[in-house]
Amino acid sequence: MTSPARLGILGGTLDPVHAGHLEAALAARRLLALDRVLVMPTRVPPHRPTQPVASRYHRFAMAALAVLPIDGFEVSDVELSAPGTSYTSDTLTRLHARGLAPSQIFFITGADAFAEIATWHHYPGVLDMAHFVVVSRPPHDAVALEAALPALADRMQKPVAGAPSGSATVIFLVNAPTPDVSSTEIRRRLRAGGSISGLVPEAVETYIRKHRLYSAPSDGGTLSLLPAADQLHGQD
Repeated sequence: MTSPARLGILGGTLDPVHAGHLEAALAARRLLALDRVLVMPTRVPPHRPTQPVASRYHRFAMAALAVLPIDGFEVSDVELSAPGTSYTSDTLTRLHARGLAPSQIFFITGADAFAEIATWHHYPGVLDMAHFVVVSRPPHDAVALEAALPALADRMQKPVAGAPSGSATVIFLVNAPTPDVSSTEIRRRLRAGGSISGLVPEAVETYIRKHRLYSAPSDGGTLSLLPAADQLHGQD
């Protein structure tokens, strides 16, 4: 399959994937005219002191259910199938090896996470490996990052429906409304027996309840990971 011209990447622990993740990716796709978006659960998150609650298998399955009805969205196991810590720079290197240029990749992240970009592995070089699409996450305003990160301000711009014509990568600041929801809050509600209706796609909620995920701190399900297709190249 021919590599897509404009590929969005939405990474993260996705424990579980929720409406905030999906709305951020939808806003990025709409404003930057992305051809496809890969939702990519992280194997070992580098910025979390504890491991994900749900297993790799369950997080992949929930992400797959979440994107199934969304045209142009796919789930990818690129990070889940790679050993060790899931560093963004390593993931982008793998995508480059598969024929994608930095100017074709749009890495979608929240303003809260990007505010800590100086702590990311291979910073500042990682910023040259893809466009970064930074989306507001309540209460973090993406546009405020221009003042918060003055050393990067000259690389920042508002999104336009077309990538820069040159090869230089850009930091796009997307101030789109996204739901005020977090995976931490969803897990807390589930442990307390509360409702998560509207916070995650209906299929994801059904899956969570069927497998009794997050109902107790130690209930993370099986640690196995079923073989998954290489979604980047469309292999069966």
